[in-house]
Amino acid sequence: MTLLKGRGYASVNYPTGMNLGGDPSQALIHATTMGGFVISLSSVDLGQGLKTITAQVAAETLGMPYDSVIVDTADTDTGPHCMGTFASRGTHRVGNAVIMAAREAREVMLAVAAEELEVDAGDLETDGTGYVRVKGASEKKIHIQDIAFAAHFKQGKTISGRGIFLKERSYPVPETGEMDPDSEQAHACTVAEVEVDDETGVVEVLALHNAYEIGRALNPAMVTQQVEGGAWMGMSHALFESTEPYYPASREHGPVDFSQYLMPGPADTPVQTSVILERPAETGPFGAKGIGEMTANAPIPAIANAIFDACGVRLTTMPFTPESVLRGLDRIREEKAL
Repeated sequence: MTLLKGRGYASVNYPTGMNLGGDPSQALIHATTMGGFVISLSSVDLGQGLKTITAQVAAETLGMPYDSVIVDTADTDTGPHCMGTFASRGTHRVGNAVIMAAREAREVMLAVAAEELEVDAGDLETDGTGYVRVKGASEKKIHIQDIAFAAHFKQGKTISGRGIFLKERSYPVPETGEMDPDSEQAHACTVAEVEVDDETGVVEVLALHNAYEIGRALNPAMVTQQVEGGAWMGMSHALFESTEPYYPASREHGPVDFSQYLMPGPADTPVQTSVILERPAETGPFGAKGIGEMTANAPIPAIANAIFDACGVRLTTMPFTPESVLRGLDRIREEKAL
């Protein structure tokens, strides 16, 4: 028995959004009587952190504290339009729509504050703690709770805003096929280190090193979690996960329910290092691109390349099972014997 070590590389680029009639998303925002802000969306948070990011984007644009923002992902009957949560479009499309809505709401908020403070709205600024104050005279200020109360019960105004991000649909140039199908391209590279047991065919991933260029990381901790969680998913696809392989002809082989469905456990999880490269995107909210789906992509071919580097077996069908490794080693031995 020999434990063979190998290293493999893979890089990918991934589009943000799709060419679906402009791929629009809308957002609505309004202030409550107590000075909180509610964002209404039909965009679904699948666990990737969309609610967190949209609250951050709104708070930054409004100049209000993060904890003053509530995100309501309603449904398609009661919320504004959204094309859906796919194509790594959530942060980009929804974030831009929220910025537009928050800018409109901010204008009303400053107009109400200006009337209460008896100054021009252009002379006002927010301090990020919940106050609107006069530039150069920070002692002259008013809290958002008082602004909201005045808007609702005194001035008869609604502090609200509407936003929609729409990218014009791109049509191919007939002569060349040239088109613009997405908004941005994010980039990534993964280096995988593996150990292959040439007697059992078992592959162990020792380490995954990831580098991602994603425009701008609006929440660096969440970005790292997505990168490392996605790398775990990629490793799981590469080595463990398999649906019924003989569908629809037979139900005699492979996992038929989740009690038989294999995924990596804590002991199988490799050491990971993740580096985030920031190159702000022109069209992204505060420079952000999409990242969600691409995080599972690069680890798969990186692991395949590492297995090849370790033992010379080139695998092209997932999962890379011990059986497939051993069959590959047998083929190599047979070829050498000829």
